[in-house]
Amino acid sequence: MRALIQRVSSASVTIDGKLHSSIGKGLLILLGIKTTDTEAEVQYLAEKCAALRIFEDAEEKMNLSVKDVDGSILIVSQFTLYGDTRKGNRPSFIDASPPNIAEPLYEKFVLSLSSILGKEKIAAGVFRAMMEVALVNDGPVTVIVESKHQA
Repeated sequence: MRALIQRVSSASVTIDGKLHSSIGKGLLILLGIKTTDTEAEVQYLAEKCAALRIFEDAEEKMNLSVKDVDGSILIVSQFTLYGDTRKGNRPSFIDASPPNIAEPLYEKFVLSLSSILGKEKIAAGVFRAMMEVALVNDGPVTVIVESKHQA
């Protein structure tokens, strides 16, 4: 499981021209799920994302988590995070989990973060929907976090 995390001042998801979800200060998480991922990776990655210290403290050091700053999280499924571009010019998505396996894991990830931070602090996109994702990257700060057991 792979999360591309961006510290944001704001972020939103629009579907079919209508605002679906939005957050203010917090994290935008683009979540990729690999064919070998299981529920074991979900809880680990959710806890890691919630505890990640990428917000500045009073001394301007990245020392605070999204929870510490009372921030929110917007989670968007992103199978293309497992695109393999090593061969040719067209990415191969063979490592991306198929939708019937990925969707329940994505939903569990959303629920796990909701239980850690509170449901009111979590927003999400719609699995398999064509979404317009807008964000104001704060910093900019962008990091990748992966589950422990990458096969």
